[in-house]
Amino acid sequence: MNESSIPLAETLRPKNFDEVIGQQHLVGKDGVVRKLLKSGFIPSMILWGPPGCGKTTLAYLLSTLTNSIFESKSAVTTKLEEVRAIVKQADERLHTTGQRTVLFIDEIHRFNKAQQDALLPHVEKGTVIFIGATTENPSFEVISPLLSRCRVLVLKPLTTEELNMIVNNCLSHIKKTINDDGRTFLLEISNGDARQLITILEIAGTLNKGKKPLTLSDIEESAQRKMLQYDTTGDEHYNTISALIKSMRASDVDAALYYLARMVKAGEDPLFIARRMIVFASEDVASPTALVVANSVFQACHQIGYPECQENLAAGVVYLAKSVKDRSSYDAYMSALKDVEVYGNLPIPLMIRNAPTKLMKELEYGKGYEKYSKESYLPEKIKGKKYYNKS
Repeated sequence: MNESSIPLAETLRPKNFDEVIGQQHLVGKDGVVRKLLKSGFIPSMILWGPPGCGKTTLAYLLSTLTNSIFESKSAVTTKLEEVRAIVKQADERLHTTGQRTVLFIDEIHRFNKAQQDALLPHVEKGTVIFIGATTENPSFEVISPLLSRCRVLVLKPLTTEELNMIVNNCLSHIKKTINDDGRTFLLEISNGDARQLITILEIAGTLNKGKKPLTLSDIEESAQRKMLQYDTTGDEHYNTISALIKSMRASDVDAALYYLARMVKAGEDPLFIARRMIVFASEDVASPTALVVANSVFQACHQIGYPECQENLAAGVVYLAKSVKDRSSYDAYMSALKDVEVYGNLPIPLMIRNAPTKLMKELEYGKGYEKYSKESYLPEKIKGKKYYNKS
């Protein structure tokens, strides 16, 4: 492979623990990972930490320093069949050559229960050294049986000093300098994510011709190009889900499918999309069947996961977009909620109060109640008010 085609982040990836910047509580001389490596026993583990803090690098180093085969997959795009194929090869390799295999699953929290369950026997048997990486709390996102068979290692956010060291390494490699304003903005926009920081610098170095120092303007332009990618925690995340909802509300099926595809392609959590569909089904659609459909989509996404569940999401989006729209129930409830906020707990009419005791009956709780009365049961202050107006 031509060296110029290798991403800078890959080129700068540490070759040993001494080159690692940050995470010294794990890879330093007294770090737990160094101790594990020295003992010769590497357990399956979950690496929990923020984006770009070194989870993939740590997994890669563990494989190379133990002379293991490194198999890296993303939970967003990997099918269970692919994992089974890797495990089968790992088993054959272990029994023929004795070489171990590290199976690294990035974003392990995106695997559903069935997919995580499938890993259990291989982790327990030791067919592979499983290493899962996640930005989410594994206590909530990783099933208990798998979690109990793994060592959880917590990675810390990189400090400003550590990020500056990475900036200096990048600048040295691309043979550039950077002014103070550019460096300050770079550290801010990367938000502690070393991978993002390196990518922005790589783009800036390509765009900035000659030997001129990189400036604030260079970093701003490069960051914008980088940020064209979908950010699952930023404005684009909310803008895109908003566009999906509004497209379905307008019965624009094509637009709705387009925005769904953008989210799926970017690796958006399918359960987040499905939850918004459930809310939409209650707020905007006339037929109660829509809620049944949306709930079914949610269950399907929970049980199947990516990549197959994108088909369930697409079917649900088409159904909801084509459904007759009616916000009468939603608007009526919000109007009632407003009165609750304005008036507080108004006295409930005596006739519809519960009367389980003799005293309550003596106080005329429930007196005069008729099952099918057309009289308003609202509190006296707002009696006769109409919230629900079905057009």
